[in-house]
Amino acid sequence: MIPFNKPYFTGKETKYIEDAVKRGMISGNGYYTKKCQTYFQESFGFKKALLTTSCTDALEMCAMLANIKPGDEVIVPSYTFVSTALAFVRQGANIVFADSKTDNPNIDETQLETLITNKTKAIVVVHYAGVACNMDTIMAIANAHSILVIEDAAQAICSRYKEKYLGAIGHMAAFSFHETKNIISGEGGLLAINDDRFINRAEIIWEKGTNRAEFFRGEVNKYGWVDTGSSFLPSEIIAAFLWAQIENIDNIQKKRLQLWHYYNNALVNWAHAHDIKLMPEPEKETNNAHMFYVVCKSMAQRDAIIEYLKSKNILSVFHYLSLHKSQFYKNKHDGRALPNSDKFSERLLRLPMFYGLDAKKVVDNIILF
Repeated sequence: MIPFNKPYFTGKETKYIEDAVKRGMISGNGYYTKKCQTYFQESFGFKKALLTTSCTDALEMCAMLANIKPGDEVIVPSYTFVSTALAFVRQGANIVFADSKTDNPNIDETQLETLITNKTKAIVVVHYAGVACNMDTIMAIANAHSILVIEDAAQAICSRYKEKYLGAIGHMAAFSFHETKNIISGEGGLLAINDDRFINRAEIIWEKGTNRAEFFRGEVNKYGWVDTGSSFLPSEIIAAFLWAQIENIDNIQKKRLQLWHYYNNALVNWAHAHDIKLMPEPEKETNNAHMFYVVCKSMAQRDAIIEYLKSKNILSVFHYLSLHKSQFYKNKHDGRALPNSDKFSERLLRLPMFYGLDAKKVVDNIILF
């Protein structure tokens, strides 16, 4: 069986976890948490990086920092994971769904002006498959309307837009280290802050609404409850695991890119013969090889390929279902058709992608379809 995903372990995860235990502090914001956060700030250009227990938590912190209140509007792509919208719904926001582009699942920036009202507080962009949205246009529109931009960069570690890493362009960003991502900690996430206005409050929200971080830095002589927040920071166990992955990030990325390019080169003729579109190779943006997907000509064709590969003991999967049609939000949606989001919901197929994958075996089988 070739699974869709298989977590990669560098071999040092348990060594660092044991070290964290021996250091006598495993509750969080200790030695390994600081190592990870310093790495992300120095290597990716974030003004502030805070580890979280999940990308969902990081997005919920973004919603709190954006001061989202009931009745505010937040623009979100419909083709995304539920957390992208849910984090803002929990604060009372009305979600205004945007369609995808015709050639890839990222948000269609040409629609944004028509979706903005005087109630719009934020635009959330999702860098699908680790490929950047059109951030120049998005930031220009947002700045013209004094709207915050939040990057859902769950899949986008190590990807860049022009000269900047994704997550370092918007006002805030959220990353995921779930076991399906390029670098992992089982569960885990990261909040990146790029606007000085939000740094101090981010630490407070991260620490259950207290100014505990300032206290331990000696900036206040006692700490207490000063704001809203929650227990967003992960344990040192998670941070220690993540540090082993970070140490190997260049090797992991090199291997994933080799797999991505193998798929891309080996499936050209097969895709053309079946009227299937391969995942576009980025031009102005970089590709972090988070996934390799194809867009089938119909849902029936996609389902047939999934069943065919399953018969060969290869697991391929579809991805998101349009959130504007979800059971939870369909009655709150404004009724606009979002055809490109629906197209990718019905026709996008993801092939196995993980460190150590036998991509040749996948290709050898799929070209027989």
